[in-house]
Amino acid sequence: MPKPSPVTPDAPAHIVAPLLTQQWLDLAFIHWAVEPDVVAGLLPRGTVPDTHDGVTYVGLVAFRMHRVGWLRLPGVPYLGTFPETNVRLYSVDAHGRRGVVFRSMDAARLIPVVMGRVGFRLPYLWSRMTVRTVGDTVTYTSSRRWPGPRGAFSRITVRRGERIEEPTDLEHFLTARWGMHNAFFGGDEPLAYLPNHHPRWPLHRAELITCEENLVAAAGLPAPSAAPVSVLYSPGVPVRLGRPARPAGIPTP
Repeated sequence: MPKPSPVTPDAPAHIVAPLLTQQWLDLAFIHWAVEPDVVAGLLPRGTVPDTHDGVTYVGLVAFRMHRVGWLRLPGVPYLGTFPETNVRLYSVDAHGRRGVVFRSMDAARLIPVVMGRVGFRLPYLWSRMTVRTVGDTVTYTSSRRWPGPRGAFSRITVRRGERIEEPTDLEHFLTARWGMHNAFFGGDEPLAYLPNHHPRWPLHRAELITCEENLVAAAGLPAPSAAPVSVLYSPGVPVRLGRPARPAGIPTP
């Protein structure tokens, strides 16, 4: 593997003709440190764990997806707006592109779940979900419905703190991820990379009030046995996603 590209708080390239547009709102970023060999076997062929000071991370990210839209069409208010909670890992490919790999993506709308599974081969799962804000606290709940495992759930409450004016190197590493790795085309098709673009994250310190979940274990990872090493909150950003690029970096037609 070549040297990974630098971690940059701003997107490296603008996406002129987006495949999808959306907003990610009211995000809670919760992270645990793990040794790279713990997760290496769970990443797609063609990637290895991305590390910061020799350690990689498991992320539990809860948020509101808002007004998903195709191409330049307006975002959809109902079907394109729903709570989502992801379990993700950190990856780098043979071109040095840093990204994320999703192990599970619980979402509250069945049609987007089916479209994500069939159209993008992403691990979307249909769940009952809520996001409730009271003052400076946000509570995210999920209870999996289909396709399982049934009984997978989460209840997360964070208290938003002060705005972070200068995020640390680790905070940039965990949040400034400008693409995802996935075998979008299925079968024996090679790994592809789907880039995204959004403004620099507005980040806040956050206190984890409640974290009762088994989503991490359901995603095939060791259940966390210690407190997370990083808890952050963001009010959110507008996002543009580009077309998946095959390993050579050539976008698909």
